[in-house]
Amino acid sequence: MTALHPQQALFEEGDAATALPVVDHYCGVEARMRKSLELQGQMGPVFDVTLDCEDGAPIGGEAEHALLVAEMLTSPLNQHGRVGARVHPPGHSSFEADVDTLIAKAGDRLAYLMVPKPRSAAEVARACDFIDASCARRGKPRPPVHTLIETHGALAEVQAIAAHPRIESLSFGLMDFVSAHRGAIPRSGLTVQGQFSHPLVVRAKLEIAAAAHAHGKTPSHCVVTEFKHAAALQEAATKAAREFGYTRMWSIHPNQIQPIIDAFAPSVAEIDEAVEILHAAQAAQWAPIQHRDTLHDRASYRFFWQLLQRAHATAQPLPAEARQAWFATP
Repeated sequence: MTALHPQQALFEEGDAATALPVVDHYCGVEARMRKSLELQGQMGPVFDVTLDCEDGAPIGGEAEHALLVAEMLTSPLNQHGRVGARVHPPGHSSFEADVDTLIAKAGDRLAYLMVPKPRSAAEVARACDFIDASCARRGKPRPPVHTLIETHGALAEVQAIAAHPRIESLSFGLMDFVSAHRGAIPRSGLTVQGQFSHPLVVRAKLEIAAAAHAHGKTPSHCVVTEFKHAAALQEAATKAAREFGYTRMWSIHPNQIQPIIDAFAPSVAEIDEAVEILHAAQAAQWAPIQHRDTLHDRASYRFFWQLLQRAHATAQPLPAEARQAWFATP
């Protein structure tokens, strides 16, 4: 009997969440966009690059900036097809122009579109409808849609937003979320320590992660602005991954990329255990097994398979047999 691949044995079609790179790197200035794309070309698609039409565009120069982003998307620098773009918020006068420009000029190369600052699930739905209509008018493929949860309205309806079939990932927007509290959350809530301890911020992070996982979407953790403090970044990324349930995190400086990858990657011991258990499970045709005095079945097999997927996505060394059997390109 042919051994089933873990993906076939453990998930019904459409059940498994899309596995995105664990880093979402943001840049909006031309020189930094070029540098980030060059770095992605060197490191490979272990991180995404999001070209920023919102904060990256000078006031009055939004249209020109969108054209520049489209040029970057279609340039030879986009080697791996893992480059997206953040557009202006749905309520902004440049939202529709951003979408139309990017779809028309670079619709075949967009890995995703990030929609910031939605105020409700209905606004997310309208934004998705406009994106889809723009694609239909031009005969372009529909890119996955990512969205930021950073307003009171979006957080209140985060389950409905996560349930929308066009949404692939939810990101937490820390700075706008804190600002929306009109000073009720102190400045310390923006720091590495405060954003993991202030009750209102912790509640928001947990609700976003829970909603994303409930609907098979990717929760993406907010930035750490103290980009020169490597130890603080490592601590924050580790907490986001190990305690708050996030499987992706924003980067705003190239020096943040590798520490985030390292924090989200499984340890060597975790990888070795997962390989042993999955090999034994596959040999048993995915029936229950006993491994080191512990019983395992398909529920735990799914956990260990997802751990190995994360190891592969973060370019961790895998045993040759496991790499060939489960991750070799057909």
